[in-house]
Amino acid sequence: MSNNNKKNYGWLGFAPLLAFLIVYLGSGLMFTALGYGAQSFKQIPRVFGLVVALLVVMCMGGKERSMEYRMDTFCKGMANDGTMIMVGVFLLSGAFSQVCTDIGARVSTANLGLSLVPPQFLLAGIFLISAFIATAMGTSMGTISAIGPIAVTVAEGAGLNMAFAIGAVLGGAMFGDNLSVISDTTIAATRGCGCEMRDKFKMNGAIAAVSAILAIIVFTVVSDSAPLTGDFPYQVILSVPYLFVLIFALTGVNVFILLLGGIIVAGVIGLVVVPEFTVIQFAQSVTNGMAGMYEISMVSILMRGCGKIAEELGGVDWMVGKMTSQVKSRKGAEYMTAAMVSVFDLCLANNTIAILMSAPLVRPMAAEHNIAPKRMASLLDIFSCVVQGFIPHGGQVLLCMTLTGLNPFPIMGANFYCMILAVVSIVTIQFGLGRTKEEKEGIPMYDENQEVIALNK
Repeated sequence: MSNNNKKNYGWLGFAPLLAFLIVYLGSGLMFTALGYGAQSFKQIPRVFGLVVALLVVMCMGGKERSMEYRMDTFCKGMANDGTMIMVGVFLLSGAFSQVCTDIGARVSTANLGLSLVPPQFLLAGIFLISAFIATAMGTSMGTISAIGPIAVTVAEGAGLNMAFAIGAVLGGAMFGDNLSVISDTTIAATRGCGCEMRDKFKMNGAIAAVSAILAIIVFTVVSDSAPLTGDFPYQVILSVPYLFVLIFALTGVNVFILLLGGIIVAGVIGLVVVPEFTVIQFAQSVTNGMAGMYEISMVSILMRGCGKIAEELGGVDWMVGKMTSQVKSRKGAEYMTAAMVSVFDLCLANNTIAILMSAPLVRPMAAEHNIAPKRMASLLDIFSCVVQGFIPHGGQVLLCMTLTGLNPFPIMGANFYCMILAVVSIVTIQFGLGRTKEEKEGIPMYDENQEVIALNK
């Protein structure tokens, strides 16, 4: 039967994704109300929610779409080449992060930074250290786990406001999560929008840099000058893996080569410098790091399958129609992009998944108004990270609560970087500051199928 004769389900095409939201988000809110705290959204795992979504897929389609056809469509979505590349990068990113952790590079790099920071700039220093670590590692949760306890110790030793200290860590972590070329959000945004990572980095970097400078000023103003007490040992050589990844990422090295090189550099340094780090431990670190990325990889694969089903059942066309009917300009398209990814992240408490869901839906608007792919990728990444840094049920805020014993509101209120990032980004939308040379000259960047035909540099 021709596709033209198949039933268009409209908004019901998103039924599998809605089922996922109801199971995952609904259970998380329920367990939060029951007092499970930081473990609320871990009681019913995300993957289980996607299994429920798969069951819904099996029940939809009617006679005109056989079970075999539906499953074939689902599998084609999962096997998308962009998805597989993304999963490969996830795994290598996890391996690099774990090796650096196991050789002591994270803590040593943080201590090095603290030893160089004058007392009156402690909060700003904590923010900068967190930003550097997160940008190099590509993980906000890993950064908070590593730097959070140090920030708590510093705050106690120097008499700093605890909320401000952990807010500096949270802001720095979200800076890196948003900007890092090996962050899962960057990978999802660039693959979803069809641009190169280095191009998105340059577009995103200008906005993030202005926001970071303003955040540093704020942290400096609210910081109390006090002597830093405690022992913070470090070895400069242990910071080399992070510098390696940062420097070569900016030169445009292929991300697979970049991460493999980073893993090798970190491993060699660990074997030479750290006596207890052996070849066996190196192998285990690589394996454990990849294992830590299995869930997000599986979620990404299943989510892409659900997205393909939503497209096949007419859900994507329905959503695009509703969106584009309200969007009349480039500015409107950018605001709609920001709003959509923000709502998804608010519901899902996962910025990577929010980007995965939003990217295919905003592509038609980007094509219609000829918005540069790197601009769309930046907006998706920025606003998903902004929301992620404020929601009390998000992993980052929950981890900060666990480390400090504070309730979420002082922590969210001290996340000055994300506040400023949101304002700066909205200013760029309102005044059209994100326009690229191609846009200004009217050079088409999408073909009739909404595929990218020109990567702006």
